[in-house]
Amino acid sequence: MSDDARTAADPGTTTGGAVEDAVTCGDLRYSFGQVKAVDGLDLSVASGEIFGLLGPNGAGKSTVIRCVTTLLPVPPGMVRVFGHDAARERMAVRRLLGYVPQQLSADASLTGRENVALFARLFDVSRRERSARVAEALEAVGLADAADRMASTYSGGMVRRLELAQALISAPRLLMLDEPTIGLDPIARTSVWEHITAVRAATGMTVLVTTHYMDEAEQYCDRVALMHQGRIRALGTPEQLVAELRARRDDGSTPTLEDVFRDVAGSGLDEEGGEFRDVQRTRRTASRVG
Repeated sequence: MSDDARTAADPGTTTGGAVEDAVTCGDLRYSFGQVKAVDGLDLSVASGEIFGLLGPNGAGKSTVIRCVTTLLPVPPGMVRVFGHDAARERMAVRRLLGYVPQQLSADASLTGRENVALFARLFDVSRRERSARVAEALEAVGLADAADRMASTYSGGMVRRLELAQALISAPRLLMLDEPTIGLDPIARTSVWEHITAVRAATGMTVLVTTHYMDEAEQYCDRVALMHQGRIRALGTPEQLVAELRARRDDGSTPTLEDVFRDVAGSGLDEEGGEFRDVQRTRRTASRVG
C-alpha cells in the first residue's frame, strides 16, 4: 500500500505533518526468568498497513503482541501505539486496540449475539448504540444469520469470525491478531481473511498479525518481519524478501515466502482443521509453546 493510500485510509496522529506510526518498538526486551523471549527488537508498523510478524514457535511473536497490548509490562519508551507510551499510558493504548488472542475467547454457552454483546459491555459501548453496533459487527464478519445460534454449534472458522466481531465492537484503530486462523481448514482460513481485509478496507484500521501460514502472509500482508530467537532476522514486503533469497541462491529457482521462512528459521509448518472443541484444544497447545 502506498503512503498516500495509508494517509487517506487513516490520517493517524501527526507530528509536523508526518503520519504517526501505528506501532513503534525500540530495543524491546522481555524475559521469562532466564529465557529471553524478545531480545532487542526494533520495529515500526505504519498506519493503515497489514503487517505480519512471522516465525517458528518460541520466536517471541506472541510476547511482542502481549507487550504492545499492555498485557505484559515493559519499561517506558520501549513500545508506543499511535504515539502513546504503552508503559505510561496503558488505558489510552487499550482504547485504540482490538485484540484476538490465540486462546479461545468465545463462550460456547452463549449465542453469537450474546458473545459480542458481552464484549460491547466490556468496552463500554453505550446502551443506546449497543444493539446496532453488535448487529453491525456480526454482519461485518458474515455471522448475521447465525447470530442467535449457540456458539458451541459453530465451526472453527465461524468461531474465529465471532472472535473477530468481538474485537471489532470497539471500532479499534489497531487490530491485533495472534494466529487468527490456527486450527482452521483452508476454506475457513480464506473466509476469515476475506472478512479481515473487508473491514480493514472499510475502516482504514491497521492490522498487526502473527501467523505460521506463509501463503496468508504472502497474499495479505503489506510487509512482514521474520523473527527467530527473539530478534528480527528479515524485514520487508513479501516480494522483496523473496527477491533477496532468489538473488542469494542465484540458481534459477523461484522461491516462495515459505522458502524465506525456512532459510531464516529452519522451521516446518503445520495445518490442522476442526470444530469448536478441536480449535480450543489446538490453541491451548499453541499458547503453551509460544
